[in-house]
Amino acid sequence: MNKQELIQQLAESTEYPKAQCERVLEALTYAVQDALAAGGEVKLHGIGKFCVRQRAARTARNPQTGESVQVKARKVPAFVAAQGLKDAAA
Repeated sequence: MNKQELIQQLAESTEYPKAQCERVLEALTYAVQDALAAGGEVKLHGIGKFCVRQRAARTARNPQTGESVQVKARKVPAFVAAQGLKDAAA
């Protein structure tokens, strides 16, 4: 399911206009981004948790040349699915 299909399904299930559903989805996206940028996390009951994880520095290999490259430590967004979501997908 892509973003437009999600908006269509939200509009059908809530009977709200598609434009309003799209604005709500955009607002949710920005709220999650802002929370993660501030170092926080977002928990959605029954869906899961968005958080920021620290990735350690490491040595990688360039697949074209075989040369070793240093990759710096950095923060990356992560999603941990709730048990209910895991069960629904199984």
